[in-house]
Amino acid sequence: MKKSCLHIVLIEPEIPPNTGNIARLCAATGTQLHLVGKLGFSMDDKYLKRAGLDYWPHVELHTWASLEKLQSTFPERRFWLTSKKATKSYADAGYQPGDFIVFGKESYGLPEELMARHPDDCIRIPIRSEAVRSLNLSTSAGILLYEALRQTGLLEEL
Repeated sequence: MKKSCLHIVLIEPEIPPNTGNIARLCAATGTQLHLVGKLGFSMDDKYLKRAGLDYWPHVELHTWASLEKLQSTFPERRFWLTSKKATKSYADAGYQPGDFIVFGKESYGLPEELMARHPDDCIRIPIRSEAVRSLNLSTSAGILLYEALRQTGLLEEL
């Protein structure tokens, strides 16, 4: 794996079009995509393939049984944990090449105990309206990834 690239991690994604859209985002930016745990769909799902269009061959895709296995494979890397409950804005994260940006499942997010173990690594996208609980997963991935690309100088390589 290239040390200079960024990584998107989806923990137990449930909605095929979200994962397909994020795969397309990863193909467009040279970002590696990591799917962790039990998926809420088959990789043969027609909606997953439709959202990813014909870009799937251009996605560097990795699957992992658990986040712990992924983290132990890359112990020197930083893992940014996304949560609407975090206090730090995604814009204040200070991304570095090689960072992993971790998203939880659409219905639940990341486990509270994971975030409690790594409070300094938790980031959020501020939302002004209390009427909106959260943003769509693929929208959130795009916002965070492009900010990380900008901060690391990798945006100029696109």
